[in-house]
Amino acid sequence: MSLPPEKASELKQLIHQQLSKMDVHGRIREILAETIREELAPDQQQLSTEDLIKALRRRGIIDDVMKELNFITDSVDQELPSSPKQSVCFTDKQSTLLKKSDGTRMADSTTMLSISDPIHMVLIKTDIFGETTLVASYFLEWRSVLGSENGVTNLTVELMGVGTESKVSVGILNIKLEMYPPLNQTLSQEVVNTQLALERQKTAEKERLFLVYAKQWWREYLQIRPSHNSRLVKIFAQDENGINRPVCSYVKPLRAGRLLDTPRQAARFVNVLGYERAPVIGGGGKQEQWCTLLAFLCRNKGDCEDHANLLCSLLLGYGLEAFVCVGTKAKGVPHAWVMTCGTDGTITFWESLTGHRYIHKSTNPDEPPIAEQSKPLYPYRTIGCVFNHQMFLGNCQPSDSVEICVFDLNDESKWKPMSEEAIKSVCAPGATTSLPPFPPLCASTIDASVTSNEIEMQLRLLVSEHRKDLGLTTVWEDQLSYLLSPALASYEFERTTSISAGNEEFQDAIRRAVPDGHTFKGFPIHFVYRNARRAFATCLRSPFCEEIICCRGDQVRLAVRVRVFTYPESACAVWIMFACKYRSVL
Repeated sequence: MSLPPEKASELKQLIHQQLSKMDVHGRIREILAETIREELAPDQQQLSTEDLIKALRRRGIIDDVMKELNFITDSVDQELPSSPKQSVCFTDKQSTLLKKSDGTRMADSTTMLSISDPIHMVLIKTDIFGETTLVASYFLEWRSVLGSENGVTNLTVELMGVGTESKVSVGILNIKLEMYPPLNQTLSQEVVNTQLALERQKTAEKERLFLVYAKQWWREYLQIRPSHNSRLVKIFAQDENGINRPVCSYVKPLRAGRLLDTPRQAARFVNVLGYERAPVIGGGGKQEQWCTLLAFLCRNKGDCEDHANLLCSLLLGYGLEAFVCVGTKAKGVPHAWVMTCGTDGTITFWESLTGHRYIHKSTNPDEPPIAEQSKPLYPYRTIGCVFNHQMFLGNCQPSDSVEICVFDLNDESKWKPMSEEAIKSVCAPGATTSLPPFPPLCASTIDASVTSNEIEMQLRLLVSEHRKDLGLTTVWEDQLSYLLSPALASYEFERTTSISAGNEEFQDAIRRAVPDGHTFKGFPIHFVYRNARRAFATCLRSPFCEEIICCRGDQVRLAVRVRVFTYPESACAVWIMFACKYRSVL
């Protein structure tokens, strides 16, 4: 392995410092004098290098030096995005003098100039009820600071709105960028500007070539069957800034670390993120807006496409072969969901808005049915295309009905693929045209116990005030409230795993808590927000829940239990159960 001249010089200097600290030269002189006195014959005037090495090895000097030096070699082919390539380094196990050379040093200015990922900044607005609104999304080109003399630069950027307001200014942001620690050598501003100009030129050329290819692919797709023109084959989609991007760039394998343990738990996490369609000004069709992942997570809500892209990314991170499906639901409503292909050929649909999973079994319309076939459980009607971070396939089967569709994606007579090389040129990690790397998921900052108790106390107050307005008194039974906890835990477990457990114990406990001659009623409900007043208003719209809250009778006892289940990015599932018991009077 060869080292660059500057690296070799640095390595020699570090080795020299280490040998000086260990006083190796002094110890060699002592061994040399001792060897001359004891081992050389009177007529022998010179000591060979081999004799000296043998003497040093026999007395353990060489072994001591090697124990002090720990050599670490890194593959030259591996290049980290935020640190320089390192060939050889060593660390002193007993001293901290050489810690700066163990691979944690800052990259040099040339290496940093090659990092093309921008800084993605998202501005959100949160009202007094905790509702968030996406205000602006901006990609900051930070590398101008590499050309500043003192490593500090000030920028002024104009933030534009999102969606239908992407051409409207929302404000001016003053930014101060500073390199820390300071660079040993800064670049000239001319070098930085030249690099950025070359990247813009390269990006524009890649985008142009991909657009030319996409047009040619679409023409070929329409020539297969003219009716393909009405299918939902989505090649490009606008982000929150109104920029057209290939749909494959919205999906990348995403690992959740230790925050989510299973793919089904990941589906539950995506499900509890709020659903909100992009706002539309005036009538007409649906507003086009696919959010980047950071914008989606910052506001904790988005459209079905945002949910599907996130779920597909997480399932890819778990090693599954996952695709986003674009098609329609009942009544021709456009929709996006996720599909996974098992190694045994099993096709599973994942509904990202509900967390439900469906096994797809294709039916052949040409064969007479042996028995009457049941209708599929999934809500999907047609499918136009599927895609992930590496593949894009258009459905070219005679019918785009999901029920009779065959999902053999390797059969080009049924699915027309795009060139993976073409997709890679604009969507692969590191491509200047692709979105920056997905941010890692953040652990929840919500204290589940404290939040559950706060919402429960607020609901008790709201129920008491509501009953007071009706001229009714309110008596709470804490023990009955506590007994509702296992049911709420069971409901959340079932939502996550599709397995029901714990209902027998809950029902037995309720039977013991309700005396003979009394009636028990309970009403569970689920929310993805923590606004108690909003949840209470929703509960009152249910006739069954209103009957419990406004219960009249003899010895009426009320109970309410709240259980908050936290997920990454401060998303949460809030389960509430209202209950009452009273003496039946005929």
